[in-house]
Amino acid sequence: MRRVSKLSQVAVAVASLALAASACGKTSDEASKDDGKDKGSAGSSEYKGKGIGLAYDIGGKGDQSFNDAAYAGYSKAREEFKIGGVDMEPGDGESSADKVQRLEQLARQGYDPVVGVGFVYAPAVQAAAKKYPDTTFGIIDDNTVKADNVVDLVFHEEQGSYLAGVAAAKVSKAKHVGFVGGVDIPLIHKFEAGFVQGVKSVDPKIEIEKRYLTEKPEEGGFSSPDKGQNAASGQIEAGADVIYHAAGLSGQGVIQEVGSQKKWAIGVDSDQYKQKALAKYKDHILGSAFKDVGGAVYDLTKSVVQGKPMKGEQRYDLKSGRVGFSDSNPKYTAMKDVVAAVEKAKKDIISGKVKVKIAP
Repeated sequence: MRRVSKLSQVAVAVASLALAASACGKTSDEASKDDGKDKGSAGSSEYKGKGIGLAYDIGGKGDQSFNDAAYAGYSKAREEFKIGGVDMEPGDGESSADKVQRLEQLARQGYDPVVGVGFVYAPAVQAAAKKYPDTTFGIIDDNTVKADNVVDLVFHEEQGSYLAGVAAAKVSKAKHVGFVGGVDIPLIHKFEAGFVQGVKSVDPKIEIEKRYLTEKPEEGGFSSPDKGQNAASGQIEAGADVIYHAAGLSGQGVIQEVGSQKKWAIGVDSDQYKQKALAKYKDHILGSAFKDVGGAVYDLTKSVVQGKPMKGEQRYDLKSGRVGFSDSNPKYTAMKDVVAAVEKAKKDIISGKVKVKIAP
């Protein structure tokens, strides 16, 4: 999705961002809500920032998954702390230099913290943080950037995926399930590893279809619903009756195909049962292996507003509550044996009885 900001009371600040849109993406229409006069009223009186700056990953806002989860945390922080903010979309076919320029624009305009949504921002965060040492930068899903003013917001995705695997194995009548990964990279391998281990913990004989949509992010693995739909169709044809995706916007296609064929889909990152764009298929969304990206964005913003910025690596897990398996679908909660199995698996992971793999 591409949105151009409505210039209002922050016309000067937002306009300067918009002038760079051709090189570094487009600002969201939410940016115009900041008047710059109420910053920090719910936090520290020492907070001098203009608000939070959020730069989206591939797929942008409206992916009903990863980016939308980040936006939820951005919105909550703005509302609770009475601060402004700008959220910016990625440009089509942009370079690493474009990402650097986007983050530097946000820092130069006074936004603090500045958050890069996704590991693709690692080089840009590294460069921008060095140039703006007084600004706190956050990066989601990457822990390679090490600097005093950088916070790595990372998750034990494999733990939530293990729970998804347990649920999938318990509800599969065909004893045949599927996994669709957006891009063939180590981060998504964690989702596969946890899911497969969870499935096998219930029944080692269950057959598992596996498919990665692309080898590189720029090839559309996280932003192509049609690719997800085709992959799901192939897995269902092969016999799978439950499919778990870790594919961002492409996952919409997975869920649409699974729902239209009246099989079970398992969502990711956000609680996809609650996503309006997927309402038509929600009865077939068993649950979602969520990671609370929004909560991480909120936590970081809170720390900055209150004058005690986070530092270093912040890794969230099942015990923290920022990783888990959603239970919004009444059809899922009605399956008492499935719920019990998932809850037992959760307790075993938290206690250390079960160690979840991070690679297939």
